Order: sequence, then structure tokens, then C-alpha cells
Amino acid sequence: MDPRPEPPIVTARGEAVREVPPETARFSVTVSAAGKDQAGVLERLTRRAAEIDALLDEYATVVERRETSGVQVHPEFRRGGERVTAYTGNVGTTVTVSDFARLGELLARLAGQEATAVAGPWWQMRPGSDAGAEVRREAVADALRRARDYAAAVGAEIDRLVEITDGELESVRPMLRAAAFGTAEAGDLAFDLHPAPQTVSAAVTVRVTITEPADL
Repeated sequence: MDPRPEPPIVTARGEAVREVPPETARFSVTVSAAGKDQAGVLERLTRRAAEIDALLDEYATVVERRETSGVQVHPEFRRGGERVTAYTGNVGTTVTVSDFARLGELLARLAGQEATAVAGPWWQMRPGSDAGAEVRREAVADALRRARDYAAAVGAEIDRLVEITDGELESVRPMLRAAAFGTAEAGDLAFDLHPAPQTVSAAVTVRVTITEPADL
């Protein structure tokens, strides 16, 4: 007796794309100091860094995370010689927030601090965001629709799911930058920020068996 023939298999790819609001925003704030006296530069640098920490403390309900991104203090030498002519330094902090209501106010106040540079924000999704799970489900549904279309084209129907291969989830993160440096008084000023939508996409491949084609 001849063995039962293998059922026909259809392979289909599904994709889904969705624009969703960002879930977090990151920005960097860097304080600097320069001068001919090393001790004086260090004193100003530590004082300015402490002032930034104190200001961030006022926004404890807004700031989700803060991380020191770098500390640099180095001498400047006269060209062609070994004589130190000045000292420069900076301290960088990366801040993550999830509440955008006061973000513009916070950035304006930071930008108004002495010898301070602000860059960002960079809008992001959280790792493992629910938006990623939703877009993957949509991609699977799209792949199954395509498989049904292919089966129907030959007078067949989907019979059994064989395999789902998960493609790479992508999150395109548009960036809005706001930068300032100097000692301007921020007062009640606040940057009017517009969170950039995040484009989340997914792709999957499904393999299904189909009933015996009737149109072949």
C-alpha cells in the first residue's frame, strides 16, 4: 500500500505596523567648568553637579531614572610644550522620565543653570512594551489571512498550523532635540514639547497545511 501523501503546505508572511505614543523620554544634561586653577575648577564642577541633582530631586515624581554618563577633568597644555595653561571638566547625567506633563518645564530650568548644556529628549518605548505584543498578533493575523487567500485560490482551506516563525520586532524612534547652554534665567518658561509617535512593526512567517486542492 502506498504511504499516505504529505498534505500540501502553504507558507505566508504577515506584517503589521502601528504608530503609538512614546512611553519614556531620555535627555542628557552636562555641567562644565574651566579655569587656570585645578582646585577651583573641581569646586565649581562639583557644586554645579550638586545643583543639578538638587533640581532633579524637585521632580522626583517625574524622573524615573538618572545615571551618571561621564566625568571628565583634564589639563590643557600650551602647544608644543608641557606647561599646563588651564583645566577643564564636565559631568554628564542621563535622565529618563515617563511623565511628560512637566518635562518641558524641567528642561527649561535645567537649561537655565550656569554653564549647563541640555540635549534631547529622545522618545522611546519600554522593552517588552504591550504595543509590541499587539503588533505581533496583528502580524500573525495578517499571515493567516494571506495563507487562506492562497488556499482559496486553488479551492482549498487551511487545515493545520505547522509553524510560526517570529521575525524581528522593530521600533523606529524619531528624535526631537532641544539644546541650550548658558546662564539665562528660565523663570516660568517651559519648552513646548510634542512627543514623537513611535512606529512599531513586526513580521512573522506561518506554515500551514491545506486540504486537497479542488481546482487543480
